[in-house]
Amino acid sequence: MSKRKTGPGLNRSTAFDWINYAVMVLLAFIMVYPLWYCVAGSLNEGMDYLRGGVFLWPRKWTLANYKAVFLDSAILNAFWVTIWKCLVGTVTSVLCTAMVAYAITRPKLRLKKLYIPFIMLTMFFSGGLIPYFILIVDLGLYDSFWVYIIPTMFSAYNMIIIQSFMRELPSELIESAKLDGAREWQLFVYLALPVGSSGVIASLVLGFLEYWSLIEQPMTFLKDKSLYPLSIFLPDITNVGKSGMTFAASVVTFLPAVLVFLGGQDYLEQGIMAGAVKE
Repeated sequence: MSKRKTGPGLNRSTAFDWINYAVMVLLAFIMVYPLWYCVAGSLNEGMDYLRGGVFLWPRKWTLANYKAVFLDSAILNAFWVTIWKCLVGTVTSVLCTAMVAYAITRPKLRLKKLYIPFIMLTMFFSGGLIPYFILIVDLGLYDSFWVYIIPTMFSAYNMIIIQSFMRELPSELIESAKLDGAREWQLFVYLALPVGSSGVIASLVLGFLEYWSLIEQPMTFLKDKSLYPLSIFLPDITNVGKSGMTFAASVVTFLPAVLVFLGGQDYLEQGIMAGAVKE
């Protein structure tokens, strides 16, 4: 009959586990509390959230603040601008990036081992917004919707993630498809994209999160407030007398990003791990 282990070592280990759990719970509370503050404030009437105690539990549940948000034409316009820039920008960026990743993984590409270090170098010396500003002005796209698309059509980090998956595509399979008459675009669509699907989805999640919270581009390239996204427009609606509406607008702003992150968390982990593996 086995005896239960006792001793100072076990006691120290148990104490460490409890301290570790306590620290994790405290950190989780610190991170979640501001989110709950916004949610609770958006579900209260007027300034009642200030009388809800430490946890700000709503005294009277109401969705009136959300109704006011979606009935406000300016906020609704900013919401749809944000949605469209995220969809168009993310899909365009990931598609262009995936094309570059596919080209780099081709075995017959000359000096291909030099491309990845060079592209990674651009992540540290991008030049900031000045080259983008000159390009946008020269193309005549200043103060237009396309300022969301052009500066971020290619992502070096996403390229590294996608090519980490696409390089697993067997060259024999490509040659076999070529013998069957497949064209280059067919190889990319029907072979490369399915093989690199995990990296593509991870890039879509990262791209959506980046586009959803863009601040520098609209502040630099836009004057027309009708093209402002929620990330820029939200500070303009801050009003003490309409605090519930402000909280509701904040929830509408961060909730899609949270849902996309939670839905694509597994793909993000796979993409980050694959991008960290050296060839």
